[in-house]
Amino acid sequence: MHKMLLDIPTEFETERLRLRCYQSGDGRWYYQMGLRNREHLARYEADNPARALASEDEAEALVRAFAADWQARANFFLGVFDKETGDFVGQVYIGPVNWALPEFSVGYFADEAHSGRGYIAEAVRGALGFIFRHLQARRVRLECDDTNAPSFRVAERAGFVREGHLRQNKLNPDGTVSGTLLYGLLRSEYPGLES
Repeated sequence: MHKMLLDIPTEFETERLRLRCYQSGDGRWYYQMGLRNREHLARYEADNPARALASEDEAEALVRAFAADWQARANFFLGVFDKETGDFVGQVYIGPVNWALPEFSVGYFADEAHSGRGYIAEAVRGALGFIFRHLQARRVRLECDDTNAPSFRVAERAGFVREGHLRQNKLNPDGTVSGTLLYGLLRSEYPGLES
């Protein structure tokens, strides 16, 4: 099926979380979130656009671009919110790698104030259901820094299989060198789906 004909929901829930695409009006809080997480994201998310926002207007333009990308099926950025409090707890990114296969990549970060509570692992599991059911993925890939233990633990708890390890392939902002872990998950490995 053509990607523009897919009926893709703009939000869904897990046990504790609501995941939704960004929308007009999110710029104000997204800017504050970016400021709050600037240092937290410095090591493993140095290129994350949330770190570089200089104003609420820039943040509003960014979240509107995220929403436009969603409509164009170019990228899928999901804000992750605690269902009980409404607090932003993280972000999940889904990027098309190959629509013909189809294959997608997934990435994520936790809000500093909410890290270590299992929110991102739960959000990634929910995002995998979205990817396999609504985007009809055959395969999902994930990459993370080999020194980022919380990130690779999320991948492994979500059922990803470690497919490779690129050793010492990254120079970090602090001058250290690290590697990249490569993970994959096939449709046939995701529970509850017919192939």
